[in-house]
Amino acid sequence: MTTKDPAREPPPEVGDEVLDGRTRAIVTDIRGGIVWLRAQGRDEWPADRPERLTVTRTRAERIKAGDGDL
Repeated sequence: MTTKDPAREPPPEVGDEVLDGRTRAIVTDIRGGIVWLRAQGRDEWPADRPERLTVTRTRAERIKAGDGDL
């Protein structure tokens, strides 16, 4: 079994879909090193622990799937 090493994972970029704990969200902005997220039905919020975010789909993958809108 292979485990993910968060230190080796690239940081999320704007437009990426991520998991913040159990919440699926989209990275809407990165301002001053702070990653901002938005999820359906919620206002935008800063990620408390951006190093723990897991990228589930990149922006390019979302666009390819027809889900590229922020």
